[in-house]
Amino acid sequence: MPDLIIDGKEIALDKEGFLRNLDDWSPAVAEALASQENIVLNGDHWDVIRLLQAFYREFELSPAMRPLVKYVGQHLGPDKGRSIFLMQLFPPSPAKIGSKIAGLPKPTNCL
Repeated sequence: MPDLIIDGKEIALDKEGFLRNLDDWSPAVAEALASQENIVLNGDHWDVIRLLQAFYREFELSPAMRPLVKYVGQHLGPDKGRSIFLMQLFPPSPAKIGSKIAGLPKPTNCL
């Protein structure tokens, strides 16, 4: 996957589009990564992105789907802590695509 150019800075991506350097993440980078996935970020996306980043800081790994659903449910309530809600935000794989846009490594159990 080609690297991103954000504000004149080259942002290196791996072959699946994840950031090579997690410190390169910014909201502008998230918007560009989301655009590559044909996603237009709204408030619900940003709520989950912030939770993904909090999960990573807390557990030092990107969450798989089940822990992500549980974590979102604990922080945003049962209506948003559902697989279908997350699938609508980050299809086809919320844990993988959400982690990518949040600037995190690929979850270890995602194909």
